[in-house]
Amino acid sequence: MIGLASLLAADGVLPQSARAAGLSEKSPSPLAPKRTHFASRAKRIIWLFMHGGPSHVDLFDPKPDLVRLHGETLPDSFGDVMTRRPVAKNPLLGPIRTFRKRGESGLEVTDFLPHIAEHADKLCVLRSCHGDSVNHPQSVYQMNTGNILMGRPSVGSWVAYGLGTENQNMPAFVVLPDPGSGVKGGPPAWGSGYLPATYQGTLMRAGKNPILHLQPPKEISGEQQRRTLDLIRRLNQQHLEARDVDEELQARINSYELAFRMQSAAPQVVDLTEETESTKKLYGIGEKQTDEFGTRCLLARRMIERGVRFVQLYSGDTGGWDAHKDVESNHSDYCGRTDKPISGLLTDLEQRGLLDDTLVIWGGEFGRMPMSEQGTGRDHNPWGYSVWFAGARTQGGTHYGATDPVGLRAEENPVAVHDLHATILHLLGMDHESLTYFHNGRDERLTDVAGRVVHEVLA
Repeated sequence: MIGLASLLAADGVLPQSARAAGLSEKSPSPLAPKRTHFASRAKRIIWLFMHGGPSHVDLFDPKPDLVRLHGETLPDSFGDVMTRRPVAKNPLLGPIRTFRKRGESGLEVTDFLPHIAEHADKLCVLRSCHGDSVNHPQSVYQMNTGNILMGRPSVGSWVAYGLGTENQNMPAFVVLPDPGSGVKGGPPAWGSGYLPATYQGTLMRAGKNPILHLQPPKEISGEQQRRTLDLIRRLNQQHLEARDVDEELQARINSYELAFRMQSAAPQVVDLTEETESTKKLYGIGEKQTDEFGTRCLLARRMIERGVRFVQLYSGDTGGWDAHKDVESNHSDYCGRTDKPISGLLTDLEQRGLLDDTLVIWGGEFGRMPMSEQGTGRDHNPWGYSVWFAGARTQGGTHYGATDPVGLRAEENPVAVHDLHATILHLLGMDHESLTYFHNGRDERLTDVAGRVVHEVLA
């Protein structure tokens, strides 16, 4: 087997058991850079997750018929509607803000997002996304893992498993949560599921302590800590060698070493004193409404600049964009927090030449219903909603697919979550059917037995 592994490695192929253990052709590190299946358009991803469900019909999916039918009930021709609350017969609610044609492309974006609208020619809006659950936790899991049930690896974990990281002193997959509180469904949204724990998302935050308890006590010198880690590693390695497979122990060994290296690397990444005042201003740092999210957007750029493969930012705490009562109030707040920072991120990435090979994703777990709830709000809508891409040579200034005339269901060129994931992996140079992990007698993959690459969004 050792000889076979050597021969296969020479041909750029590793046995599945070696891949599962996180070994690459050049290094035993599970996070060492790995070869793509084909030439990639993106080297890294920044996923801006708008937790709670932003309203597509108020942000990126203009519906003239919804304006015309405002105040009327949904026509019977649309059939039965599955909702969490009895709102199917409530009056239709027209767009809260005005849509306008933006940029040279004329892509329509709402007045809720004046700063992002300035980048309309960079945006590729998928207007026909759809999922399978009207509830937050299940939809958060599906958007992140491809399944409405917890326990499967997240997209970031699959990317870390498939590609590794370009910086061995930093994790491959970093999560920057909203400081208000956690997402509905919790950490399984960025968990590694049945993949080795090494590939799960690492939570980080701004400030001197990006990861809690990362630094040793002051009375412990670096030399003492190194000796301690070497002893622990030897003992763990002896334990591991006496057993066939122990992925949790292997992950623990890797995490000890990564944490030791991160003690110097992580604080430098989150040290924004290195940034100019003009850059901070670009992100809205120093302004009350945008400072917090702007800081995390800038941290995301600093991380991918230093080799982190996948960074996921969450906007919205437990409630977030969940505008049941009042879309105007809710979306004014969350758009106000995120609009300028996201615009600054796109500008900064472009100025630094990073947007060409960085994929930026914006979207939530679902959209909102065209019918009103409590007069001025909207209920959950997983049957049709919008997600947009920017960068990585995607088709800027365009939209793909369409919902029906009132924005209720994906109608033209529907994009299921598995299709979305297949396209993301494709942009990273990975074939979603070939990126597999053997688990319980089956070659598992992010897209299960489905998934279609949406080639139409590629430039």
